[in-house]
Order: sequence, then C-alpha cells, then structure tokens
Amino acid sequence: MAKRNEPAGIPAPLGVASAAGAARLWPNFYDIAIFVLIAGVFAAVAHGARGMVAPAAWLASDPVTLDPANLPDYALRTTLRMFAAIAASLLFTFVVATLAAKSRRAELVILPALDILQSVPVLGFLTFTVVFFVGLFPQSQLGAECAAIFAIFTSQAWNMAFSFYQSLRTVPPDLDEASRHFRLSPWLRFWRLEVPFAAPGLIWNTMMSMSGGWFFVVASEAITVGDTTIKLPGIGSWLALAIAERNVPAVLMAVATMGAVILAYDQLLFRPIVAWADKFRFEQTAAQQRPRSWVYNLWRRGRLTQRLTMLASSLYARLYAVVPRRAPTPQSVAPVSAGRAADMVWLAVVLVLVGWALWRITLFVDQTLSFHDVAEAIGLGFLTLLRVAVLIALASLVWVPIGVWIGLRPAIATRVQPVAQFLAAFPANVLFPIAVVAIVSWKLDPDIWLSPLMVLGTQWYILFNVIAGASAFPTDMREVATLFRLRSWQWWRKVIIPGILPYYVTGALTASGGSWNASIVAEVASWGDTRLEAAGLGAYIAQATEAGDFPRVVLGIAVMSIMVVACNRLIWRPLYRLAEKRFRLN
Repeated sequence: MAKRNEPAGIPAPLGVASAAGAARLWPNFYDIAIFVLIAGVFAAVAHGARGMVAPAAWLASDPVTLDPANLPDYALRTTLRMFAAIAASLLFTFVVATLAAKSRRAELVILPALDILQSVPVLGFLTFTVVFFVGLFPQSQLGAECAAIFAIFTSQAWNMAFSFYQSLRTVPPDLDEASRHFRLSPWLRFWRLEVPFAAPGLIWNTMMSMSGGWFFVVASEAITVGDTTIKLPGIGSWLALAIAERNVPAVLMAVATMGAVILAYDQLLFRPIVAWADKFRFEQTAAQQRPRSWVYNLWRRGRLTQRLTMLASSLYARLYAVVPRRAPTPQSVAPVSAGRAADMVWLAVVLVLVGWALWRITLFVDQTLSFHDVAEAIGLGFLTLLRVAVLIALASLVWVPIGVWIGLRPAIATRVQPVAQFLAAFPANVLFPIAVVAIVSWKLDPDIWLSPLMVLGTQWYILFNVIAGASAFPTDMREVATLFRLRSWQWWRKVIIPGILPYYVTGALTASGGSWNASIVAEVASWGDTRLEAAGLGAYIAQATEAGDFPRVVLGIAVMSIMVVACNRLIWRPLYRLAEKRFRLN
C-alpha cells in the first residue's frame, strides 16, 4: 500500500529506503528499558545463586540475624527458591497431569497419589528429605537449599496439576474435532490446543502457588527435625527468629519486604503473562475490556524485541511445518472384554503394591506403637476433618460471589490481582502471635479459635480458581444470558455456576487438601514462650516431628492421607464428574 503523502506506484528513493530500514534496526527507548530489566534480573539471579552453592560451614559462621541490611539479600534468596520450585511444578504439571488426563490406567494411580501427596504436611516431607538432600551435598548449602525448594514445591505443584488436568478433561468437543480434522499429532495437539486452552486457569493457579508458597516459607527455611536444625538465609528464617524474639518491628519489616517482592514479580512477570494469555480465551465474541500490562506494552513497542519475536515466530512456524501429522487411518477399537481384562489386571497390580506399602508401614509402626495410639490418631483426625469441612463451606460462601464479580470485570481483576496475591502470600504465621495474645487475654478455647488459622492461606485457592473460571467464561454466553434477561438466582443456577463449576471444584479440592496441610502449623501457635495447641491431627504430627518420633510421624501422615483420599473420593470426585458434564453441556 502506498504512503499517504507519496504517489502510488512510485517507490521511495534508495537512500531514503536504506535509511528507514537501518533506523528500524536500531533499538529504541523501549528496547533499552527491556534490556535493563532483563540485565537486572540476570544479575540478581547470579548473585543469589552464588550464595546458594556456598560452603555449608557458612551457615554456622554467618547465622541469620535481624539486621535490616541483610533483608534485601534474604528476600532475593527466598524468591529464587520459590521460582525454582515453580519451575519444577510446571514441569511436573505438564508431565503428570497430562498422563492422568490421557491414560485411564495412569489416572487410577496418579489421582489418588495426588490426593495423598497434597495431604502430606510440609514437615512430613522435610522429616524424610532433609537427611537425603544434605547427604547428597554434604559440604555445600545446596543440600539444604534443595530440601527447602522441594518443600516449597510440595506446597505448589498439586493445585497446578489438578487445574491442568481439569482443563484437559474439559476441552470443548468442537475444538477437539477440529484438531482431529487437521490431523494434529499428539505433540502439536498438546501445544496448539490443550496448553492454550488451559492457559488462563493454569496461570491463575501458578500465581496462587507462588502465593501459597509464602505460607510455608517459615517451615521450609527454618527447618527443625529432631536434633537437626537448619536456618537458611531468607524471609522465612527472619520471620521465625523475629517471632521467637517477639520483635514486632522485625516482623513488620519482613511483611513490608514481602509485599514489595510480590508487587515486583507481579508487575514484571505475572501481569504481562495474564495480558498475553488473554488471547487464548475460548469465546466467539471479543471482550470489551482486556487486561493490560506496562511491561507487555514495552515489549510490544520495542523495535529489536519485535524483530526477535518475529524471528522466533518464523522459526516456530518452520518447525511446525516439518512436524509430521497423524495419518488419516481409521481408529481401531479394541474389544470391550479385552479392555476390561487389562484394566482388571492393572488394578490388581496397583492394589498389590498399595497393600504391600500398607503392610510395610504397619510393620514399621507396630514395632513401637499400640492400638491405642492408632485410635488416638484417628480420633484426632476426625476433629481436624470437622474443622476443614466447616471452614471450606464458610470460605465458599464468602469467596465464590466475590470471585465471580471480579472475574467478569477484567479491569477490576487487573487492579485486584496484586492485592489478592499479597493476601494469599501473607504468611499466617505473622497472625499467630495476635491469635495467641487474644486467646490468652480473653481466655478463649484454642480448639475453636485456632481453627480459622487453617484456612487463612488456603481460602485463596477458591478465590483464584473462581476468578480464573469467571475470566475464562465466554463473552457470547454472557450476551445470550443478557438477551434472555436471566436475572438473580436463575442466572447463577443456569449460567455462571455451570460455567465455573470445574474451576470451583478444583479450587475447593485444593483448598481442602491445603487446609489439612496447614493444620500442622495452625493447630500449634506460639509467641515467644507462650504456646497454644488445639486438639487435632496437625498438632499430633507437629509434636512428633519436633520430638523426632518417626513412627508417630508416619502414623499421623498415614491417617491424614487416608482421610483426605476418602473425602476426595466420596465428595470431590463425584462433584468433579458432575462439573465436567455440566461444563460440556454448557
């Protein structure tokens, strides 16, 4: 097309064209800003990584202190651990959740395993992993760092895996049919259909996982297992020391630093990703409001960054062109009897392995414990179960309407996003001293008033998943509901609840497992020398871990895992199957 002030068909002079082309090769202000940001991030990562591989003797010679000058370095070390854990969680999610969604036999093993793993407390993992990782790197801090990263990973991975699994199981039939029509190979189908479709929910759950990791950062960095005590430099260790010394200014400084860190990675990473992933929303009518990000706008306005993006797109297109497509061969259907026989054999193998594991656990526990100990653990488990059920019901009543209201308004969601991340990341340990002082001052019952601490860090799973579901709700469905004048309860029952139900079930399931996990720190609260305990399975496991009583740790974790799996199988899995059917019909 001709330029506005230039006659059509007359090319620009050679010198002018060359100068214009050369000008497009030079970086502009936006390129420089992006380069400075990237260089700063790489410098920070290099500085933090150098400390993570330092000799282990430095932990004793340079212990954690409450010197404010050390707080920025502590914040950097904690942030690097959390991002290392989130990278491992993404890899775990893509592999394990995909296997569960694609293979019925793998699903029989993976889903119960995820149910069990999300119920195992962080201290339960640390009890057995600290010795392993420290023995793997005996002369370096890397062993303790790996133990802390693994502990944070266990607080992040499960909800991401459940979210991705839910998205793979609810891919719309018309998109699935289109991928088959174009004969996409499994690899192309995964990256061009399934990952883009799952992106909105997975991104919000990734943000929630980052925030949820802060809840357990104290337990992950200030590790005490029996006679072994390790305090890694980080905000978690700072908070543990400040709470032990009743240093309120140090606690407030840690919270302020944590808020600054959350705001930084929200602005520099998560908000650009949310703005970029908005194009993957499944809808036929464009939304009137879209999320924005100043970093994303910087990237789009840079000359060199645009050329790099175009080059990467060109390389991807060439790679996509050489990836073989599936041949249009007719699908062979195996006999139903053969499939059932194979399923029965696989199920028998799984049951044999589970039975062997239970037998080994029973032998280990039976050497030092009695039936009375088992009955005590089961009774305490039912007390914790009652707390979890009541708290999840109350959290759902509060956060589902709020999440829907936020998710349907992208402009508000953009403003609320960093606030929600900060609230989700706010370590409940900071509020424990307030709860202890209030309970002691007013002579309240710890069995009742310590219970809300369990849901402080896990209720956000419900909010984030509902926001993700409402954000991904198709605009054309909203317009149809408006056209038919659906109002109030009818709109909730016929439109929005079926649309967000898979997301809500994923969030509630994860919040339930997280509440069980959080019970290990919420049922035992302390402020200085004052220590309160609520009767429950979490307090039972915490006491056994501090004492190094491994048989009771194993017993408590086993009882908790059995109860979580039973709840998931009897309540959440039927709800999920209902949600999947309603979503497809919707």
